[in-house]
Amino acid sequence: MIVTRYTPDDAPAWDAFVRASRNGTFLLCRGYMDYHRDRFADHSLLVRDPEGALAAVLPAHAAGDRLVSHGGLSYGGFVIGPGMKTPAMLGAFEAVAAYLRGQGFVTFDYKTIPHIYHRQPAEEDRYALFLTGAGLLRRDVLSVVPRGDRLPYQTRRARGIKKAQKAGAAVAEAGACGPYWELLAATLAERFGAEPVHTLAEIELLRARFPRNIRLFTAAAGGELLAGVLVYESERVAHCQYIAASPAGRACAALDLLFDHLLGTVYAEHPYFDFGGSHEDAGRAVNAGLIDQKEGFGARAVAHEQYRIDLTAVRPGALTGAAR
Repeated sequence: MIVTRYTPDDAPAWDAFVRASRNGTFLLCRGYMDYHRDRFADHSLLVRDPEGALAAVLPAHAAGDRLVSHGGLSYGGFVIGPGMKTPAMLGAFEAVAAYLRGQGFVTFDYKTIPHIYHRQPAEEDRYALFLTGAGLLRRDVLSVVPRGDRLPYQTRRARGIKKAQKAGAAVAEAGACGPYWELLAATLAERFGAEPVHTLAEIELLRARFPRNIRLFTAAAGGELLAGVLVYESERVAHCQYIAASPAGRACAALDLLFDHLLGTVYAEHPYFDFGGSHEDAGRAVNAGLIDQKEGFGARAVAHEQYRIDLTAVRPGALTGAAR
């Protein structure tokens, strides 16, 4: 396998590969990744087979003597093509490890792509991680509703939907994000002492680049904005990126109505609806109130894992020797 560092000239080939891959989404296209390139020292990699055909790409950035895949993304390990098989994946890991050691990196923090995003099975990297002796760095719980045999709503959620309807709340897809971003920022500051990861300018830029993938849905009554959900829509997963409600919205359970509309109408036929995580303290604690609401709609756990690889332990033949 031949490993090279990404350059802007590679963008067309990179994006075409991601779109045709088994496990890539729009987040892993350069138009999304590069919006925050000023915050991360990009060190993404391309992996080619001996004939020079692109076999995998790796979104990544450098953080001192660590390579991270990729700190600015929700997920982002190896994106692989239809032809990638297990022995070749082991060879790709070995080749990347050798490249990284040559560049002075000591460790490799690897963020997996949850299986719900895979168009075809694509967990060859999990086996390679096992063979490298990678240590578990973090495991998050995503609250996910599948399209198939859905669980019934919790009684409290059903009551909330009726309460919001009685209050006159109605759901619609929104155009500009400005009003909702004000509500979101105020809610995060008040309840968690935090602020949105994306600025309003950034999210509007990304929506302009990916209008079919980034959608905003809101609930309002009498002209008052009550709640909203920003959805990242990929081929297999509708993922809630930002969820917020005003005090009035919480009082009338506007989010219950909004989620019911998304689950029952907008994304009724989507393979997966992902409410996202409910974590605090870098994944070591769960916000019980947040996850209770999500599980009240029938969501259940999908694990999302991150690993740390000691590059000094991945020597030539350490992985490919397993493919006899």
